Amino acid sequence: MTKDLIIQNIGSLKKHKSINYGIKTKTEKFTEKLFYTLFDSNAELAKSIDELEKQFKEIATIACNKPEDLCDAVWEDFVSKLPSILKMLNHDAEYILENDPASKSIEEVYLTYPGFYAIAIYRLSHELYLLDMLLFSRLMSEYAHRITGTDIHAGATIASPFFIDHATGIVIGETTIIHPYVKVYQGVTLGALSVSKDMKDAKRHPTVEEKVCIYANATILGGDTAIGKNSIVGGNSWITRSVPENSVVMNTTTTEVRIKEKK
Repeated sequence: MTKDLIIQNIGSLKKHKSINYGIKTKTEKFTEKLFYTLFDSNAELAKSIDELEKQFKEIATIACNKPEDLCDAVWEDFVSKLPSILKMLNHDAEYILENDPASKSIEEVYLTYPGFYAIAIYRLSHELYLLDMLLFSRLMSEYAHRITGTDIHAGATIASPFFIDHATGIVIGETTIIHPYVKVYQGVTLGALSVSKDMKDAKRHPTVEEKVCIYANATILGGDTAIGKNSIVGGNSWITRSVPENSVVMNTTTTEVRIKEKK
């Protein structure tokens, strides 16, 4: 097969002519700039906000399916929410510092904790989700997923403060609801039971009530599943039914230790 024929065949098989992969790179740069603006004490706020507006509108020309004037208005709505988002994130960071014995300073939380970074990008992308910038919000959350190993859908509803420890392997679905003072460890899944496409607008993911702690690799599934407040979910637990308040859920699989006989 000749080069020209290969090119012709590939071109004919490209069904989505409007896909522009440049938007991924632009969104990644915007996400990093946004995080820097909110948390670096050396950031020149006025200059940074102007640069963010320019980046935002470049992305919006590709990601916004509304008339241009409406897309421009989204920026004004988004930037006006940044102070309240930052207030929540400061609360999240303080909660992490209070609850993780390994954390030595608030600076360490901001600079090194992948769980905090994942929460930060979730809160920012969630605002875009609420403003109906769905592709933009998803690109931001997927960037954070790639960087931290934590997959939080921008549509999830997560109150502050929220604590993620170790971060890696966590999945939080689109219709998840998490109340304040919840702690989640690595490998936790807050997911859906197998559902059909026509349930896309239904609640498919669990609700986690106030002051719940979910340990590593626990799996909680289903839109009707709720974990009652003040409960503890042990590691490797599998939950598809609601749990009442003040419960302790444990995986009953036992680990047996035997002493080898001396020869």
